[in-house]
Amino acid sequence: MRIFYASDTTPNSSFQSNLWRNNLYQPLVDLGHDVIEFQYELRETFQNLDISDPKQRSFISRNRPKVSKELLRQIKAAHKEKPVDLFFSYFYDACVMPEAIDEIKAMGIKTVNWYCNGSYQLHLVSDISPHYDWCLVPEKFRIKDYIKIGANPIYCQEAANPKIYKPYDLPVEFDVTFVGQAYGDRPAIIKHLLDNEINVRVWGWGWDKYSSEAKAKKDSLLHNLRGCTSRVCKKFLKTAGWKVEGTENQIPAENKESSIALPASMLGGVLTDEQMVKMFSRSKINLGFSTCWGTDEIGNRILQVRLRDFEIPMSCGFYMVEYMEELEEFFEIGKEIVCYTDKEDMVNKIKYYLKHDDEREKIRQAGYKRCLQDHTWHKRFEMAFHEMGMNNLVDLKITV
Repeated sequence: MRIFYASDTTPNSSFQSNLWRNNLYQPLVDLGHDVIEFQYELRETFQNLDISDPKQRSFISRNRPKVSKELLRQIKAAHKEKPVDLFFSYFYDACVMPEAIDEIKAMGIKTVNWYCNGSYQLHLVSDISPHYDWCLVPEKFRIKDYIKIGANPIYCQEAANPKIYKPYDLPVEFDVTFVGQAYGDRPAIIKHLLDNEINVRVWGWGWDKYSSEAKAKKDSLLHNLRGCTSRVCKKFLKTAGWKVEGTENQIPAENKESSIALPASMLGGVLTDEQMVKMFSRSKINLGFSTCWGTDEIGNRILQVRLRDFEIPMSCGFYMVEYMEELEEFFEIGKEIVCYTDKEDMVNKIKYYLKHDDEREKIRQAGYKRCLQDHTWHKRFEMAFHEMGMNNLVDLKITV
């Protein structure tokens, strides 16, 4: 199948990552498809996605037509050279005009968009989704919402590329680790583990602001400036998250999580893709969180299956994650991965598995075997393309 592929390489420019290139583009190539990649620098486009922000909205209004024009030019050239069967993208509304998708379809090219933030940011693709032939959706609970906006969703869960996510023969150095962003209740949970004498380390964006040393310096500076009434002081305090009213500066209630202080020695920065995968092999227990960055309409936490749920077992790491029912569709809980239900259950299970090396090793190997068998992107795409009726696939066994 001849596929025209369009996406940025990473979901966030703050990450040193080729996440989507590794997990979407490369498996399509591995399957034997003729993949033409959109030659366009999309980094700035992916940094400006929110039309509710005036500055970003202005950029989007200027940039969206430019990207669309160049996309159509390149697809038309590729299609003229040799017919393109499928346009495959990871796009937001900010990336492309709906009319451009319609024009691609008018050429006789099928269209599909992969998107994995629909759990709490469906509004960022609500404009373009109805214009694609299909939308690949990993959030099962959002399928009906896609249908409501006129889109044609196909449930396609996330996975991992075994050529990237693989075990490394490295010494096991850490008891418990987490690799990922610091947000929501994650810092509080990590603090709870420390309070229960669990040796935990974290890496990723945002953890530095929870450093006890950095927090002490910041608090001292802010309190020294509290009585300052100059415009410069007020601006600084407001930027730091303080509520500024007249001459009185107060810490707002919603910033109380900033009171969490963690030792700088257990906080690490953003890892490269390879460093992250190696960390899974260097750790006895790799943690995962099922809560995404958002809440539903009535304020409940939104739980969803995450990339980490496949990346860590695919790397042959022992994986412990918050329980959610959908995980049972992909793993045998307690035999291939371990789940916890709350902070206390998490503490108890961590302490148990740190003391039971044989059980931990058995689960680690079983999770690895399950992922290699069932949870590659190659398998996901084969299933999705079959449902789409795109049956001219190459049946290629992936060697890892």
